[in-house]
Amino acid sequence: MTTRTLDQHIECTEGIASGKPRVAGHRITVENIAIWHDRLGMSVDEIAHEYDLTLADVHAALAYYFDHRVEIDRSIKAGQAFAEALRQQPPSKVHQRLREPTW
Repeated sequence: MTTRTLDQHIECTEGIASGKPRVAGHRITVENIAIWHDRLGMSVDEIAHEYDLTLADVHAALAYYFDHRVEIDRSIKAGQAFAEALRQQPPSKVHQRLREPTW
């Protein structure tokens, strides 16, 4: 059996998940796990079960998050601002046409 050290649970790879830190071998980012745990109230066990991760993977992601909290929280806020800006844009002409009655 191979034992993984804490630093082997998290990786950053250009071109995968925009280079954000993520669980090794997965596209699940540390940011995702932080949101699920801190903001949505999911337990470590729930996250591990729901996303087929080990408890060590989830704990490593949370440890990484707490070590880099300012940077990751800034990224979360930027993502929220981007989503809000998209919601504020008027609907596209195609979307408007699709919502018009066809009768």
